[in-house]
Amino acid sequence: MSGTDTDGIRLNKFIASSGLCSRREADALIESGKVTVNGVTAVQGTKILSGDVVKVNGKTVTPDDDMIYIAFNKPLGLTCTTDRRDPSNIIDYIGFEERIFPIGRLDKNSSGLLLLTNDGSIVNQLLRAEHGHEKEYLVTVNRPYDKAFIKSMESGIPVLGQLTLPCKLIPAGDKTFKIILHQGLNRQIRRMCEYLGYKVVRLKRIRFMNVKLGDLEPGKWRYLTAAEKKELLKVSR
Repeated sequence: MSGTDTDGIRLNKFIASSGLCSRREADALIESGKVTVNGVTAVQGTKILSGDVVKVNGKTVTPDDDMIYIAFNKPLGLTCTTDRRDPSNIIDYIGFEERIFPIGRLDKNSSGLLLLTNDGSIVNQLLRAEHGHEKEYLVTVNRPYDKAFIKSMESGIPVLGQLTLPCKLIPAGDKTFKIILHQGLNRQIRRMCEYLGYKVVRLKRIRFMNVKLGDLEPGKWRYLTAAEKKELLKVSR
């Protein structure tokens, strides 16, 4: 229950810590009657205690301190599912205490960077194709490719009834390249290569937006840095 005593956290600080806006902007929202605490219109100076429900324009806000954002280097063989009936599910593998779920997915035969969170409000926004967030992959195919392959991949390939968006391909060997996508169709890179007569033998995601896989070992995870989290939340709100 909320009050105006010395306990708890000030409402404007609580709202600002969710990443929604600044304290000054939070004050303006409170002043305009757009904030409720436990269903009651809030006033300046209200203190928030554990268990209080704060809503801005009817939507619940939660301090960032309660939100979890981690980067995981997914090994081959794990399935990007929260269904624990699947013995290869990533949730049991990671063993995180809080309930978390992946932002997007990597198929079972792909490895690399996967972001996981308990912040359901950002997942759909980050995955919406029209937002065009960059995802970078390191790919090895079964035989050497040529300039025509690069041009075709970058220009667009028919996949699942549509032409893929323009992308950037950076050679990294006669059979290996980096590719930067702005969309995430099902098995997109594999389908693109197959259309041109190539088979993907190794696929690893090495970057999602500003978050890089770096030297994170397979099967290990880390919390996002403050800078990574700030950028992630900025584009998702």
